[in-house]
Amino acid sequence: QVRLVESGGGLAQAGGSLRLSCQSSGSLFRTNPVGWYRQAPGKQREFVASVTATNNTNYADSVKGRFTISRGNTKNTANLQMNNLKPGDTAVYYCYIQWSPVVWGQGTQVTVSS
Repeated sequence: QVRLVESGGGLAQAGGSLRLSCQSSGSLFRTNPVGWYRQAPGKQREFVASVTATNNTNYADSVKGRFTISRGNTKNTANLQMNNLKPGDTAVYYCYIQWSPVVWGQGTQVTVSS
């Protein structure tokens, strides 16, 4: 069974930075697109960023220029560097593997104070 382990969430002030990491094992993570969605209270889960096996990246308009997604050297990890954080970035962030069905992590809380 594929398992995703997320880390790096927490509390930051507006304008600050946080770095999320997602780690998995096995070939599914290395060979398929992975990334993050987020869900704020009372809102639907929304796409944040993704990276393919060949390191092509995609971002939501709301985070372009502030967030950077990358794969680790071992290809079994992915990182989301979040800079210039805004209170609107407050949400639970979920790592995922683009597969059928989608594989989700347990989520990590990111809270940005104004």
